[in-house]
Amino acid sequence: MCGIAGFYSSKQSFTRADLDAMTLSLAHRGPDAAGFFFNGPAGLGHRRLSIIDLSERANQPMQSADGRYYIVLNGEIYNHQEIGAHLISATDKPFQPATASDTEILLEAFIRFGPQVVDMLNGIFAFAIYDTLKQEVFLFRDPLGVKPLFYYLNHDAFAFASELKALCAVPSIPKEIFEPAVGQFLHYGFIPAPYSIYRHIYKLEPGTWLKVSLLGMEKHTYWKACDKVSSNMVTDKEEAMIKLSDLLVSSVQYQLNSDVPTGIFLSGGIDSSLLAAHAVALSGVKVHTFSFGFKDDVHNESSHALAVARALQTHHHEFLFSFSEVKSLITDMNQCFDEPFADTSALPTLLLSKEAKQHITVALSGEGGDELFFGYGAHQWARRLQNPVVRKLGQWLVPLLEKGSSRQQRVAHLLQNGGLDTSLLHDHIFSQEQYFFSRAELDALLSAKRYGMQSADDSLRPLELLKEISATAGRHLNAMEQQALFDIVCYLPDDLLTKVDRASMRYAIETRVPYLDYRVVEFALNLSPSLKYRHGQSKYILREILNRYLPAALFNRPKQGFSIPLHQLLQHELSFLMDEYLNEEVMNRFNLVDAAKVMEMKKQYKAGAEYLFNRLWLLIVLHQWMVAHKN
Repeated sequence: MCGIAGFYSSKQSFTRADLDAMTLSLAHRGPDAAGFFFNGPAGLGHRRLSIIDLSERANQPMQSADGRYYIVLNGEIYNHQEIGAHLISATDKPFQPATASDTEILLEAFIRFGPQVVDMLNGIFAFAIYDTLKQEVFLFRDPLGVKPLFYYLNHDAFAFASELKALCAVPSIPKEIFEPAVGQFLHYGFIPAPYSIYRHIYKLEPGTWLKVSLLGMEKHTYWKACDKVSSNMVTDKEEAMIKLSDLLVSSVQYQLNSDVPTGIFLSGGIDSSLLAAHAVALSGVKVHTFSFGFKDDVHNESSHALAVARALQTHHHEFLFSFSEVKSLITDMNQCFDEPFADTSALPTLLLSKEAKQHITVALSGEGGDELFFGYGAHQWARRLQNPVVRKLGQWLVPLLEKGSSRQQRVAHLLQNGGLDTSLLHDHIFSQEQYFFSRAELDALLSAKRYGMQSADDSLRPLELLKEISATAGRHLNAMEQQALFDIVCYLPDDLLTKVDRASMRYAIETRVPYLDYRVVEFALNLSPSLKYRHGQSKYILREILNRYLPAALFNRPKQGFSIPLHQLLQHELSFLMDEYLNEEVMNRFNLVDAAKVMEMKKQYKAGAEYLFNRLWLLIVLHQWMVAHKN
């Protein structure tokens, strides 16, 4: 796992100093080595976190044996040994590797197979290859979007990097705000790919590669979740358990491969507990597990992780933090993500990564389990609201619910506005389940239409994804499947995986996600919904598999999530943020939202409207970012 950066411009728009600045800004991602290639029109920079083949020979940028190609890689190619064996045994031109690194294998495979090499790969990756002869740059991102890749494109100038901050380190790259991103953020809590907070700076979509040359840019999609939905579903429970177990064992086995210490982020929930169980069964040494909790939270559930660790006999590390430590990380969170980002579970992930780094360099984590196996409340809401009777009844109930408890008011938001519009149902359910602003609320809140979601350069990808999901060619998906697919293609890469990457790489930890092996994902997409949700129980098949390793009493409980008690913190330790960033002077300075409406929202919240806490958090994060970057 590393940090990569680079550029290409036939007019030589960038300098060696730009390359140095970009690469240096990524030093936290790769503290072990720095490397550069620069020849005028093109430059590549690399910061290395050594995982496989710790020798200097495996440093990057890596040059091909014939001197024509250079590569920089962020991530891991888990099946590089199989690919290498194929190259070595080739009868026409046997390959003799000089290192044990996956980077060398990847470069040689590209030379032989071209961009189609990406179809051979099992891994998490973002990489760039420069062809010095043809003066072409190729960029690739893994199928599920585990590893990040940003790029800047404006006329002749093209640049790319693992994080937005590296592109912002180049003086000639403009930092003009992409105005529709404001509405996107307030609706989703993140800015969906391909957009970023800046105009002309984009996120390369998952499962995509592109080529930049004198002729311009070409973009190609090589893997798309919607295309992997088949007309054939696995419906037999025993068959499904055998196949899924085999796939998960294979995935965990791949991802345990490392030349540095490895561990498991263990919450005590189903997903991470099953990963830990597989890791224990596969490892020849005692597995390290890591969990966190809050000293001052009456709902601290770190004891569940400890119980699982004891049952599996892992070497468990439990870290208990105070709320004051969360407070100290608020500024750090802004620096991690470089653009407005609202997921507060990034804060405990930062704390846990910082402590875990004292013991490991690679961590396995359970991201993907909820999305693949119906683990979210949003999936239940999709099931309910697919019923036209429920939607009709809900419309009648809204006025009554709006006068009820905070929970009932939240339900009212789910039932009204877009919640009754089936064309935007998945989008609306996601936003309102997260307590964010609905599209209708944004129309009233934003101070100008240019910040909204229906302005020029609209949020095309999320809306296009909704159309693709509802028209999936393989078979008709029920409401829960469609909602989960929306999470896989939007929420997962642009929020959860973004959070894990930035928070763990802040402290140079590579986080791997076995549930997101593309083979597991493709299997889960074609697993009968009845094996994911049964008798009111989510993740049914995962529970059945985990029963083989642990007593059900250890994991059969309501989902808690990897989060902080934000409502409680906003009332106490973090209340100063509302005063500092949601005052009339700050809001009027940037004029993004109607300050009077926000002041009224604060008043309602303090009077007991608890469900508004996440909406206020969005506004705090947005204005905090504006103060830090546009003061």
